[in-house]
Amino acid sequence: MDGSLTPLDPDLSLEEQPPHLRIHAINIFVKDQDQSLRFYLEQLGFNLVGDVRFGSGQRWVAVAPPDGSAVLSLVAPKPDSKQYGLIGRSTQVVFITDDVVAKFREWRRRGVRFLYTPRLKQITYERQPQASVSVDHSQRHEEHAPIWGGVFTHFTDLDGNSFALVSFDEESRAVEAQRHAVATKLEHERRSVQELEIAKQVQTRLFPQTSPPVPTLDYSGTCIQARAVGGDYYDFLDLGQERLGLVVGDIAGKGIAAALLMANLQANLRSQCAIALDQPQRFLQLANRLFYENSPDSAYATLFYAEYDARAGRLRYVNCGHLSALLLRQDGTLERLGSTSTVLGLFKEWDCSTGECPLSCGDTFALYTDGITESFDAAGEEFGEHRLVESLRRHRDQLSSVLVASIIEDVKTFSPHEQSDDMTLIIAKCR
Repeated sequence: MDGSLTPLDPDLSLEEQPPHLRIHAINIFVKDQDQSLRFYLEQLGFNLVGDVRFGSGQRWVAVAPPDGSAVLSLVAPKPDSKQYGLIGRSTQVVFITDDVVAKFREWRRRGVRFLYTPRLKQITYERQPQASVSVDHSQRHEEHAPIWGGVFTHFTDLDGNSFALVSFDEESRAVEAQRHAVATKLEHERRSVQELEIAKQVQTRLFPQTSPPVPTLDYSGTCIQARAVGGDYYDFLDLGQERLGLVVGDIAGKGIAAALLMANLQANLRSQCAIALDQPQRFLQLANRLFYENSPDSAYATLFYAEYDARAGRLRYVNCGHLSALLLRQDGTLERLGSTSTVLGLFKEWDCSTGECPLSCGDTFALYTDGITESFDAAGEEFGEHRLVESLRRHRDQLSSVLVASIIEDVKTFSPHEQSDDMTLIIAKCR
C-alpha cells in the first residue's frame, strides 16, 4: 500500500512533470460503519480521513494509518449484494511496521484479535555448485545466505476481515533511516527558524532606535519587510549643527543575502558620516568604495541621501539611482528629486553630484522604496507613484508618524494579499 506522492524530477519544470498518481482508497467491506470506525480509530489508532453522507443516502467513511500513506474505505454493502459476501475474508492488505512485537502488544492491549503471536520467517536462496567444483563449508554458508528476514502476524477487525502485520529487516532499516532523516530535517528547520529570528532581531536594531532632535523638522520612518529579514534600509544621521541626514536604500535581491549587504552598507555609512557635513560627495565616495570592496561583483544598492539644514532652511541631496523623492510644497505643487548619480557598489571609481532645494514651513517630502509603489492588487495593477502622491496629499495635515502609518495602510488596503517586497518610507515635514 503506497500512497506517497510522486517525486518531482528536478530536471523538469512544474508544467513538464508527469501527472501525479497515488492510491486513493482500498475498500474494506464491513457490516456496521460506526462500529468499524471506532475500531480503526480507537483500537488501531488510525486517523479519520472523511465521513460524508451523499444525497442518495450512501455514506463514505475513510481512515488512514498515522503516516497517512494509504486510505481504507469502510464500505457497508447491502445484505443482498455480492459485496456483502466479501465481509470477513482476507483483505490481502499488509501493514508494515519497524517493530511487529511492539505493535502486537499495543494493539492486543486495546482488544485487537490476533490469529497467532508474531513469527520469525527468513527466506534464503541456494545456488547449485557446478559438478566439477568442490564446495567447502564457508562457501556452503554463502550459498544459503538469506534474501531477507522478517516477523509477521495476522489480525482481524470486528467483521473478521484479516490483515497482515509484518516487519522486514530492510524495511526496518529503511524506516529507521527515514525517521533519522525526518528528525534531522526538523532539527535543521528549527535551527533555521531560530537563526532567522535572531537575524531579524539584529537587523531590527540596525534601523534607527532614536531620532536626533531637530526643532524645525517633524520626521518619521518605517520599514516593513516581506520576509524575516530584507534588503531595505533607512537611517537618520545626526550631523551636528542642526543638520540631519536622512537615508533610504534598497539592496538588489532579497532574504539573508540582501540583509547582510544591507548591514554592510549601514556600517559603511555610519562609519563615514563624520565627514558628511562638509564633504557629502567624499562621504558617499568612501561608502561606495567600502561597499564595492566588501560585496560580490553583482551586488549593488540604490540610495537616496538627503541632508536637512535647519539654519539655512535647505535640503541638499544625492540620488544614487533611486526612485525620485517627492516634495509636496505648502501650496500643493509637487516636485520630484531625481537621480544625480548611478547606483552604489558596482564601480570602484565612482562620483556623484548633489542637488539642492529650499524648504519652507509646511513643505513635506517623502523618501521611499519600490515596495510601496510596486505593490499590486488582484488584477496586477501597481499602487504606483500617482496613488502615493494622492495618499500624501490626503493625509498631509497629520503628524509625520501618523502620515507614515496612513500611507502604509492605504498600500495594504490596495494590496491586501501577502506582501511581495520590503516597504520602506520616510516622511519629513517642515514646521
